[in-house]
Amino acid sequence: MALVLTEEQAMLRDSARGLIGDKAPVSHLRHLRDTGDATGFSRELWQTFAEMGFSGLLVGEEFGGSGLGCVEAGVVMEEIGRDLVPSPFLATAVLAACALARAGSAAQKLEHLPKIANGSRLAALAVDEGTKHRPLMTKMRAMRSGNGFRLDGDKAFVVDGHSADLLIVAARTAGSPGEADGLTLFLVDPKSKGIEIERTVMVDSHNAARIRFDNVEVNADGVLGEVDQGGSVLEGVLNVGRGAVAGEMVGVAEGVFARTVSYLRERRQFGKAIGEFQALQHRAAQLYIEIEITRAAVLKALQTLDADIANAASAVAVAKARAGSTATLAVQEGVQMHGGMGMTDQFDIGFFMKRARVCQELFGDANFHADQLARMRGF
Repeated sequence: MALVLTEEQAMLRDSARGLIGDKAPVSHLRHLRDTGDATGFSRELWQTFAEMGFSGLLVGEEFGGSGLGCVEAGVVMEEIGRDLVPSPFLATAVLAACALARAGSAAQKLEHLPKIANGSRLAALAVDEGTKHRPLMTKMRAMRSGNGFRLDGDKAFVVDGHSADLLIVAARTAGSPGEADGLTLFLVDPKSKGIEIERTVMVDSHNAARIRFDNVEVNADGVLGEVDQGGSVLEGVLNVGRGAVAGEMVGVAEGVFARTVSYLRERRQFGKAIGEFQALQHRAAQLYIEIEITRAAVLKALQTLDADIANAASAVAVAKARAGSTATLAVQEGVQMHGGMGMTDQFDIGFFMKRARVCQELFGDANFHADQLARMRGF
């Protein structure tokens, strides 16, 4: 398949870029941070996302969505990254929608997917428990109790978990940490007795949460998929999320590059624009090449997810690792080529640097994915 967007996908990109550029430039994030906004994102903007069909991209048409795929979700994520938009799109429209579509029962899909598509229900995926992304090291226990289970344990770095109306929680019903077997996914009401949620505003001014589960009761209808068999479903959902975050990092890198090139044209030194100096031209050209190669790797991963999600892990690992390295290079070059201005808070580059750092860690950094790729190749 050609590594270019189709006409329809390009139209989606242009639509998302126009909306975000008009409603949520980087100044939107700065305003939310400076005012200490209690939600951390604009619910009005999210409703506009829903009205334009973005929240239902991965929801089937029978449930009110568009029935599109990971490429389209990645297109929107890239535009989100370009302007650093704080949005529940990743947590709700990508991760939760994918999990429900892949593993939900008919009743679960009917209950949740239409509300995700119309923007009235927010959801979050609760997987990680420590400082690093290690899904197989899940320790949280789900013990059988009557007609259901009791969840006991802690989750960390739950993206947009503070605002969720629904939690998708990975817990261990069998086996030991490090084993793929024995994981089960649960649909949990965040208002259930025994749940404590602490919002954590991250260094990039985006939102996450720490969630404590103290013997939280979940009935059998809350099991998403099969008991003890949630590992493969979770891995597929995480790979979709990783591909989406890789797309966001391409947007972060592109946003920094555009601002840096503009600055090189405007800033004058020794009677000429600094962009006329060959050394800076070479650095900008090399960064452009890296971004375009990474964009191709990410698009390939997203296409593979749409074509054969079960065999997309290696393409996703390459895309996520490379996107992290490219976004890091972009923000470092951006800061350096902006000179001292790049280190000041009133300038936007710092926001991009912080977001790139968080996205690197989200669902596994470059080292995690390099290790995963080595294991897949038998090294």
